[in-house]
Amino acid sequence: MNAISGSDTTFVLICAALVLVMTPGLASFYGGMVRGKNTLNSTLHSYSAMAIVSIQWVLIGYTIAFGTNIGGFMGGFNFAGLKDVGFAANPTYASTIPHEAFMIFQMMFALITPALISGAVAERMKFLPWIAFLILWSTFVYDPIAHWVWGDGGWLKTLGALDFAGGNVVHISSGVSALVLAVMLGKRKTVGKPSNLPLTCVGVGLLWFGWFGFNAGSALGISSVTITAFITTNTSAAAAAISWATCEYINRKKITSLGVGSGVLAGLVAITPAAGFVSPLASILIGLIGGVICYSAVTFAKTKFGYDDALDAFGCHGVGGMWGGIATGIFAWKGINSAGANGLIHGDPKLVLIQLTAIVSTIIYSALVTFIIVKIISAVSGSIRVSEKVEETGIDVAEHGEQGYGGLNS
Repeated sequence: MNAISGSDTTFVLICAALVLVMTPGLASFYGGMVRGKNTLNSTLHSYSAMAIVSIQWVLIGYTIAFGTNIGGFMGGFNFAGLKDVGFAANPTYASTIPHEAFMIFQMMFALITPALISGAVAERMKFLPWIAFLILWSTFVYDPIAHWVWGDGGWLKTLGALDFAGGNVVHISSGVSALVLAVMLGKRKTVGKPSNLPLTCVGVGLLWFGWFGFNAGSALGISSVTITAFITTNTSAAAAAISWATCEYINRKKITSLGVGSGVLAGLVAITPAAGFVSPLASILIGLIGGVICYSAVTFAKTKFGYDDALDAFGCHGVGGMWGGIATGIFAWKGINSAGANGLIHGDPKLVLIQLTAIVSTIIYSALVTFIIVKIISAVSGSIRVSEKVEETGIDVAEHGEQGYGGLNS
C-alpha cells in the first residue's frame, strides 16, 4: 500500500470519468445524425452499452481481458467477479495505483467500444437483438483482443505490437465488426437527413474532451508520457479537422459542420494507438493523413462498394484505427517513451511489420466472430432487422413507445 501514489490514483480516476463521458458524447453524436423518428433508439444503443457492459465487466469481462494468461489468447477466471481485485496495486499492470482503479479505468474502454458499432446499424436493427449482441460481442471479441494487446502474456503484446490506448482493441475491432453487421443487415430502404446537427456537434465536443482521459489516462499516472499523449491527442484532432474540411471543400465546394466534426473524430481515432509513442510533430502528420484517408473511406469507398455503414463507424473507426496502427509503426520513438520501440523513421522497419500483423489478426478475428454471433442471434430470435413498416414509421415509437421531438419526427 505504501507504493500507491495518491496523485496517480486521483489522475486515473478522473480520466476514467472522462472516458465515461465519451459514451453519452457518442450517443449525442450518433443521435443527431439519424432521422428524428430514430434518435432515441440510436441514443439507447450507447446507454445500453454503459449499463450492460458495466455488469459484464465485473462478472467476467475483466478477468478474460486481464486474468492469468491462457495461451496468449485470453485471461483465466482468477479475477471473475473481481475476486482479489482490491486496493493493493497489481504491479503487472500498474504499480502506483490500486488494482481497482486500473480495473475501473479499463471498464470505460469496454463500455464505449461496442457502442461504436451501433453507428453502422442505425435505423434498422431491433433493440433486443442489439442487447444480445452487446453481451456476446463484448465477451467473445473485445475481451480476448484486449488480452492479446494489453494482457500479461497476450500474444500481440509478446510480439511487440504497440497500442497505447486502443487502436486495435477499440477502433479496429469495433469498426470491422460494424462493417460486417451492416452488410449482414442490408441497406436502409430510405436514407434521410440528420435530425439535429447541433446535437451532433455537442457530441463531438464531449468526445474530444473525454479523449484526453482516453489517451493521456492510458499512461496510468502522471509523467512526461502523459503530457505528450495529451498534446498529440489535441494536435492530431485539429490537423484531421483541417484536412477533412479541405477535402470536403475541394470535392463539394462546401465546408460542413458534420465534416469538421467527423474530421476531429478521425484525428482522435488515428492518434489513439500512437499517442504516447510519437512526437507532437508526428501527430500533425498522423492527423492530416488520417483526415484524408477517412474522408475517402466515407465519401468514395462506401459508394463504390455499396455497403450502408449508416453513421460511418467503419469509415472513421475501422479505417482510422488501421492508419493509426501503421502510423505507430512508422513514427514511434523511444525518445518519447522508453517502454515503446523505434519505428521506421527512427531506424526499425520491423515495427511496421509487427503492427501490420496486429491489424490483420484483429480484422480477421473480429470479422469472423462477429459473423458467427449475428448468425446465432438470428437463428434464435429470427430476423434482427425491423420490418419495412417500422423502418418507415420509426423505431422510437415501435420499439420504445416514445418520440424524441414531440410529434415533429421525420
